[in-house]
Amino acid sequence: MNDAHEPAPQKANFSNIARHLTEGITSGHFAVGTLLPTELELCKHYGTSRHTVRAALAELQELGLVSRRKNVGTRVVSAKPRPRFRPSLASVDDLVQFGAEHQRVVQAIGPTTVTGELARELGCADGAPWLRISSLRMVGDEDALPIGWTDVYIDPGYADIAEVVRASPDSLISSLIEDRYDRHIAEIHQDVRAFTITDGAMADKLQVKTGTTALKIVRRYFDDEGDVFEISVSVHPADRFSVSMQLRR
Repeated sequence: MNDAHEPAPQKANFSNIARHLTEGITSGHFAVGTLLPTELELCKHYGTSRHTVRAALAELQELGLVSRRKNVGTRVVSAKPRPRFRPSLASVDDLVQFGAEHQRVVQAIGPTTVTGELARELGCADGAPWLRISSLRMVGDEDALPIGWTDVYIDPGYADIAEVVRASPDSLISSLIEDRYDRHIAEIHQDVRAFTITDGAMADKLQVKTGTTALKIVRRYFDDEGDVFEISVSVHPADRFSVSMQLRR
């Protein structure tokens, strides 16, 4: 591979290859907008299998450094890796930290009536009125790929919070409600499941194809009286987000 800026790492496992290529991208050797060498060229240079090379390239993609398209190749899209975030999401503090590190970019705010399958998913009455706030969650600069799409459903009586939400992109909506209305979170119920993105508009905003595998996280926020005052539905493309937990006896 003539484009190598330094000798290949002695141990050509996928993590070392990914680290080597990352150094080439962040140093400017592989400039933003250019294509990396082909998989076959990388296999020859690193003396390894295509499976190992693909795992390394997937690592670069997860870091937001490259995009990969069939019949096009692997293109460098950023010289700065995005921070990885594998939250435990086991406490309210974890969610607050998530909000601080993943800024909200509001796409739409408006009243909605929840019916049918969505009402069942949210666990609310069919025909229930809500105020829906739809947003992208971003990490790093504006050129980074979105980490997910979130629809937040709140009491329609809180409609005047819309401008506060727009002005506070790094604060959870639940925290803004606590501050403004003195309605405190006592408990959050969280459900995580596999999901396939079929909504074309959502797929376009997330910069993925329809049919992409994702994680869907539904959270229900309960106050001190045991009443739900907020429900959020977040969709994260599978290669951009993971949830880790520690279980102790």
